[in-house]
Amino acid sequence: MRPSSSVTPDPEVRRLRDQSRRLARALGVMQPQVDGTSCTPAQCHVMIEVSQHGQMTANEVAELLDVDKSTASRSLQSLARKGLLEQQEDAADLRAKPMRMSKNGARLVHDLHKQADAFVARALAHLSEEQRATVVEGMSLYEEALRRARALEGVIVRPLRRADQADMAQLIRDALAEFGAVGRGFSSEDVALEALHGAYAGSRASYFVAERAGELLAGSGIAPLAGAGTGDVCELQKMFARSDARGIGVGRMLLTHCLDAARVADYRTCYLETLEHMRQARALYEKVGFKALDAPLGDTGHSACNTWYALELVH
Repeated sequence: MRPSSSVTPDPEVRRLRDQSRRLARALGVMQPQVDGTSCTPAQCHVMIEVSQHGQMTANEVAELLDVDKSTASRSLQSLARKGLLEQQEDAADLRAKPMRMSKNGARLVHDLHKQADAFVARALAHLSEEQRATVVEGMSLYEEALRRARALEGVIVRPLRRADQADMAQLIRDALAEFGAVGRGFSSEDVALEALHGAYAGSRASYFVAERAGELLAGSGIAPLAGAGTGDVCELQKMFARSDARGIGVGRMLLTHCLDAARVADYRTCYLETLEHMRQARALYEKVGFKALDAPLGDTGHSACNTWYALELVH
C-alpha cells in the first residue's frame, strides 16, 4: 500500500508516539482485564477516580476521563452489577444519582494500588535517583502538553471582525467584573469598548480573538502606548478570556499573535499593566519574558492598575 501523504514525518514526533505505544503495552492497557480483577483497565480508572472523589455521576466521570456520557454510564452500571459500586441519591438533585464505592469496591481499589505501586517501584529501582526525577518530570510535562493540545482542538486565532464587537465587549466586561476591576481607572470605562474594531484599525494596531466553532473564547490586542513620547513602544491591551478558556493555552496563542504583530509593526518594547491579584495572567507574562516594572509607563488612563511589565522585542 502506498502512503497517503508525501509529507515527511517529524522523527521526534514518531519516536514519541512509538514510545507512548510501548509504554501503554508495558502498563497493560491493551489487556482485556487487569490482573487479579474482573475489570477492564478503563473500569479500573473509573474505580480509582470514584474512590478519590467519594462519589461521582456519569457526567463527572465523562468529563474527568474525557469520554462521552454513554460510555461513562455503561462503565458505572457494569461496576454496580459487579457489586463494586453502589448508587445513592443526591438530596440536591434526585436526577444525578451519583455512585460511590461499595465495601468490595474499596477492597479492590486498595489491591489495585498495592499491585500498581509495587510494579512501578520495581521499574524505578532500575534507574538512578537522577533518572527517576527525569522520568517523573518528563511524564508530567508530556501529560500536560497532551491535555492542552486536546483542550485547544478546533481553536483558531484570527483578527477581530466588526460583527465580533458586542460579544467581545461583553466578554471583557464579564472578566473585569469577575476580578473586581470595574469603575474609574479600569478598562471597563474605555470608550473603545463600544467600537473595538475601529479602535484597532490603525496600521500599527491589531486585535485578535480566539474562537472555536464560531464562539468567542478570548481576545487581546496591541496599539501604540499613549503618552509614551516615542513610537517604538506598544501596549498589550484588553487581554481577557472566558473563565472556561483559561489555563489551556488560549492566552499563550493570543499573546504570540500579538507579539508577532508588534514586531512586524517595528515596535521595540511591549508594555502592559494589570492587577496584582490576576496571578494566572501574570504567570503567563513572566513565562514569556515580561519583566516587572517599578512604575507605569505612558498615560493609559488605567490608574487602578497596580502591576506593570515590559518586554524588549527581538527583531
